[in-house]
Amino acid sequence: MENVIIATVLSFVITYFGIPVLIKVAELKNLYDEPDERKSHKTLKPTLGGMGFFAGFIVAVTVCAPSQTMSPLQYLLAAFFIIFMVGLKDDIVGLSPLKKLIGEICAAFCIVYLGNLQITSMYGLFGIEELPAHVSLMLTYFTFVVVINAFNLIDGVDGLAGSIGMLVSGVLGAYFLYVHEVMYAVIGFGLAASLAAFLIYNISPSKIFMGDTGSLLVGLVNSILIIKFINVAGNPASELPIASVPAVAFAILIIPLFDTLRVFALRMSKGRSPFSADRNHIHHYLLALKLNHRQTTLVCVIANAAFIAVAFGLQHLGTTTLLTGVMASAFICTTLVYVMKKRALSKSLLPSTANTNTTNTTIINTSSKILTVNNEGVLQDK
Repeated sequence: MENVIIATVLSFVITYFGIPVLIKVAELKNLYDEPDERKSHKTLKPTLGGMGFFAGFIVAVTVCAPSQTMSPLQYLLAAFFIIFMVGLKDDIVGLSPLKKLIGEICAAFCIVYLGNLQITSMYGLFGIEELPAHVSLMLTYFTFVVVINAFNLIDGVDGLAGSIGMLVSGVLGAYFLYVHEVMYAVIGFGLAASLAAFLIYNISPSKIFMGDTGSLLVGLVNSILIIKFINVAGNPASELPIASVPAVAFAILIIPLFDTLRVFALRMSKGRSPFSADRNHIHHYLLALKLNHRQTTLVCVIANAAFIAVAFGLQHLGTTTLLTGVMASAFICTTLVYVMKKRALSKSLLPSTANTNTTNTTIINTSSKILTVNNEGVLQDK
């Protein structure tokens, strides 16, 4: 418990005092994030905010992780530094999607092959239990890549990626604290605390963005935590076993995970790259409804928290049933928001149509009045 408290405080303090320094450096060196069609900001903003909470997080984890866990921790730290360097290069000089993917797989390799952390069972999903070794490896690497990119892709609104990342890592950290998995509790609360400090500067109107340096790290850490959660909570001998654990894990990551899978499927159905930019993410739909950045972030965080609470409460339904319900509910909610967005856009076009009709009517009436005057003039020989 003491380790977790110290890690939380240390991570928060280092990040809180480190971010202002990074803002000044970014301004001096012109390290700005430029707007594009994927992002919702219209002006240049300092990037590299991820460096601030990376520093706080790494120091906290290194200092506070129990000494007996140093063997697995060294591989996690190696993965953290790999993903940090990938994000840093992408923020400063840019990186192609393929090179970024290779970096993500290298980071995952440190954890899967060297750290021996992987998904070994489906825990009853579609009637599947233990997985063959090659299937286990493919599923684990797929999970890492998808979750890492999920947090990267939702980082389009002030405070969104940081808030969701803080919620997810906080929930998982609390679970690991309860079951006495101290190292993972330190990792969870360390990330949550550093993100809490970062959000002070990132909540709209933001002073700095986390950039890929931060979003890739948040995705990697939470992918580690979620895989460990599946393995520990799915074990009946655990201090707090969770039924339907794959479905509960999916619900914990519902906003970034479902939104990314949906957008990827939508892009590929149109023959486009899944990594191509567009404005089909859920936060784009909410912004189209005239919600500001804070409101959009709040809606997404509340929705994610609600899915987590419901999934834990309904875990007895069974893995397949619960996962189907979670995905169906997410699909319905997203569809409703999309329909509301379309209606809002349609209504926004009505005033211009009305103005056109009014103008036409005025011209016709005016013309009619002139004719009347002319006719009256003719009758009166004027």
